[in-house]
Amino acid sequence: MKTPESVREEGVARKFRSPDGMMVLVGRDARANDVLTTQVASQRDFWLHVAGTSGSHVVVRNPEGLDALPRDTLRFAAALAAKHSKAKNAGKVNVHVARAKDVRKERGSPPGQVVLRRFKSVKAEPAAAEGAEELS
Repeated sequence: MKTPESVREEGVARKFRSPDGMMVLVGRDARANDVLTTQVASQRDFWLHVAGTSGSHVVVRNPEGLDALPRDTLRFAAALAAKHSKAKNAGKVNVHVARAKDVRKERGSPPGQVVLRRFKSVKAEPAAAEGAEELS
């Protein structure tokens, strides 16, 4: 049986499982990014996006309310953010990491554009996401 969360995710996000077993959702386009960030993500989920260029919003589900992402999940999700961005052919790129509660959409802003209240940055390589298998 489908949960309300899985119904909202369908068509909006690609789904991956991190090395630590966490669900990672990757937006398909700018409008899907808006839905993923503002409607699908819960306040305690983690949100990632490549700094300074357009690309997919990445949400790591956090049903257990962890204070920080496990290292392998952080690396995996950051690499997915890099791979699904215009920086996909670059070397290492900066990826912003925030709690979903610290990401907001301003009224009238273009699809996919958000403002971050608090975030940290990590380095990631798009190539590190090669071989990541999308879940059906």
